Amino acid sequence: MASLFRPDGSANPAYLKLDLYCKGLRIDVSCDLGEDARDIIRNRAGLGSGLEVVIGQDMYTNVPVVEWWCQASPYVLVKQGARYEIWQDGDRGVGIASGGLQTLKKDPQFATRRGPFGANLDRSKARFVDAVKIPPEPAWYKQKTSSGKLMQRIGCLQGTYLGIYWGPRCQNWGPRGENEFCKFCTEGQNLGREEEAEKSIQDVIETVKAARAESGITFVHFNTGFIDSNDYWGLFKDVVAAVKKESGLLVGVQAPPDANFSNYVKFKKLGVNNISFCFEVMDEALFKEIGPGKARRAGLKRYLDAIDFCANEVGFDTVNGEIIAGLEPVESSKRAIDWICEHGAIPTVCVFRPVFGAAYARHDPPAVEEMLPVFAHFYERVMQHGLPIGIAPNVKVSLIMLPEECRELTENPNAYKLTRTKLWVMKKAFGAWFNATVKS
Repeated sequence: MASLFRPDGSANPAYLKLDLYCKGLRIDVSCDLGEDARDIIRNRAGLGSGLEVVIGQDMYTNVPVVEWWCQASPYVLVKQGARYEIWQDGDRGVGIASGGLQTLKKDPQFATRRGPFGANLDRSKARFVDAVKIPPEPAWYKQKTSSGKLMQRIGCLQGTYLGIYWGPRCQNWGPRGENEFCKFCTEGQNLGREEEAEKSIQDVIETVKAARAESGITFVHFNTGFIDSNDYWGLFKDVVAAVKKESGLLVGVQAPPDANFSNYVKFKKLGVNNISFCFEVMDEALFKEIGPGKARRAGLKRYLDAIDFCANEVGFDTVNGEIIAGLEPVESSKRAIDWICEHGAIPTVCVFRPVFGAAYARHDPPAVEEMLPVFAHFYERVMQHGLPIGIAPNVKVSLIMLPEECRELTENPNAYKLTRTKLWVMKKAFGAWFNATVKS
């Protein structure tokens, strides 16, 4: 099984990224994140509620820092001169695996404690893990659109791509007070408070152009929650058409299954490159328990049918089925990965993050030991099926482990050499096509 350190003593970046999702990070007094880092923005479902960090060469990671359970983390961010580093605190050996969370839970107010949590690391009792980069906040975050809206409240970077929530608040949060929201989600709390509830197409276009000019984005990802009509073509067609016309960038759409599957053919003709569906768990009983509104409005079968249709009948560049590891047993997550791959789609595998405001906020995050077999299986299955991973230029995602990032979590990272070579060739070809077609 993979471990934090390689045989030569250097850090395994894949393990570190995964373990940071599970344990979070504390901040040493030497750090100056107010000057050096991007704002911590709780938007969309709340998953990106952490600190953006780059591990190794280009492994973007959104590290939990504000949730209550980060207090128990053995990982500490330290600043040495101009360089940021992650260390393991020898005194704080109360990490998740050794019962640190249960100690925290003895305090009745444990779930109300909000970070970032400070540290004053004694390096004589700590171990250096790895040097990391802290992506600076782009200037366009504080620019305003012509309507006067702050651009970081229109969209934000989640790694290297631009994420934008489009449409009204998810109806599972209830226009008339019905509360059928998914128990891991805080989208209904974030919209209007952390990001603009009303965004015009012009707001989006100006933000996209600013992000392209300064941050070099190549991919714009739209998502939304449930609307009563389930007409997601009607919701997205105008804004997607405008972004494609004005920028030529790659565009992805994440939404519940449309009322009419023939609309996915229209999305493809409009230029949508990626379509994705979040069903979270493969266990039907857990699906209904975790997302009662999702179960009532669509149901697990509708999600699976939409993935199958888009992957095998429409022909988008890529189709994703998204699950959350840690919400169901390991074998069930593996079964979901198998199903997605067997139907020609690419799994998106998140790590369950108990965030403030969610119904599951008081739950424990999963242990890395439980997550390792899931993510090793993820990489193996994607490679065995020859799925097109890592092809799009400059798309690094901080909220999840990308499949290609999981290679060093497997027993034999050198396997699939021919497949890796084919993917490298595809990446070069697709990058050349993109550079020739994108608008400057």
